[in-house]
Amino acid sequence: MKSGILKAEGFLRFFSLGLLALTACLVGLDAQTKEIFFSLERKATFRDLNALLALVYVDSIAAGYNLLQLSKCFFISGFNGNPTGSYKNLAWVFFFLDQMAAYVCFAANLAATQASLLAVTGASQFQWMKICNRYTRFCIQIGGALLCGLIASLVMAVISSISAFNLFRLYSSKQFLVLKGK
Repeated sequence: MKSGILKAEGFLRFFSLGLLALTACLVGLDAQTKEIFFSLERKATFRDLNALLALVYVDSIAAGYNLLQLSKCFFISGFNGNPTGSYKNLAWVFFFLDQMAAYVCFAANLAATQASLLAVTGASQFQWMKICNRYTRFCIQIGGALLCGLIASLVMAVISSISAFNLFRLYSSKQFLVLKGK
C-alpha cells in the first residue's frame, strides 16, 4: 500500500509539473503585435498585466518544487516506512510545503484569471477598454494557459491531501498527536 501511494504521488507530481511548466511557457511566451494607427504598433505580452507576470514566476517555482519532490518519490522510498525521529519532522515539512505550494498556485491562478477577465469584459466605470477585441489570439492562449494552471492547482490540492495522509498516519488514532509504536 505504501508503494502504491508513493507511485500515485509521483504520477500526480509529474502531471502537475507538466501542467505548471506548460502554463508558465504558454503565458511567458505569448505575445501579439497589432498596428493601432497607421505606423504605431502595440505589442501585448504577459508583462502588461502584473498578475500574469506573478503567475509565470509562481508556476515556475512550483514546477521546480514539484521536480524536487518528484525526486523524493523515486529515490527516498524508505521515507514512508519509518515513523520515528527525523522522518516525522520531514513529514511535517513536506506537509507544510505542499500546502503552501497548493495555496499559492491556486491564488496566483485565480488572480490572473480575475485580471484577465477585466481584459475580456473591460470596466466602463474606470474607462478601461476591452483588450481582447484587439488581441484575440493572445487572449485565447492566455485562457488556455489559465485552464492548465487551474487544473494543476487542483492536482496540487490532491497531492497536499496525500501529504497530509502520509503525515497523520504516523500518529496514533487513540491518543491525539502521539506517535505510533513500532
